[in-house]
Amino acid sequence: MHRSAPRLTRILACAAVPVMLVVAGCSSDSDGKKDGASSSSAAPDATKTEPAVAPAKFAELPDPCKSITAKTVKSLVPSAKNKSGTRGKSSDTAARGGCSWNGLDDNGVKGSQYRWLDVGFTRFASDQALGSGADRAQADYTKQVAKAQAAEGAKKLVTAPAPAGSIGEVATKVTYDLTKTGEDFKYATVIARTGNVVVTVNYNGAGYAGAKTPSAADILKGAEKAAKEAVASVAAANDAGQPSGSTKPSGSASAKASASATKTG
Repeated sequence: MHRSAPRLTRILACAAVPVMLVVAGCSSDSDGKKDGASSSSAAPDATKTEPAVAPAKFAELPDPCKSITAKTVKSLVPSAKNKSGTRGKSSDTAARGGCSWNGLDDNGVKGSQYRWLDVGFTRFASDQALGSGADRAQADYTKQVAKAQAAEGAKKLVTAPAPAGSIGEVATKVTYDLTKTGEDFKYATVIARTGNVVVTVNYNGAGYAGAKTPSAADILKGAEKAAKEAVASVAAANDAGQPSGSTKPSGSASAKASASATKTG
């Protein structure tokens, strides 16, 4: 009796080991499945990120009334009423701006020449939800071209792309004839995109009191000259104040500058 008791104890102890291992194994499998399920479900959320949009190239717009040189204004609008230009109204000058000049050059019995010139700028900030400033500007550029082509009463309308890189990154020229106030006008509109900025220049003219109507070629040439200066002024406005040899802020610094402007669509 005394010998059998220890033997029985050893047998029961050994028999209990597999049971404990099985229980422990079941517990581990169960926990493992839960952990695995939890990890697989959480992983996508943890790693899912939206690709960052490219920062806007330009954070500032030029003074629209100084974007075209006084010399060019004088040659295109010889008798401008306001040589300094009439500034367009804007609630956010960092996002949009414009200026215009017009005047009647009276040549006495030879008649008079009327000219009108205006320039407009629209800047688009990069936005994570709306896209990069350049992409948003490209979409607006397309709209502005369509708008110019839809001028009411336009005759002999011609649309042509400007040579790549000649006026901004991309540009389109739209010319047409229009009769108003009893006179025949020649119109030229140049729409260009430089980075995240859209530049629109309108130039038109007519001869009054028997004066000769200006040629379409001269009006287009004037519009192109003004557009080139306006586009160049965008880069100049953003380079202003930069030390010699320095570069414009990029990355987060540029993004912060772009975000300061009102989002436009």
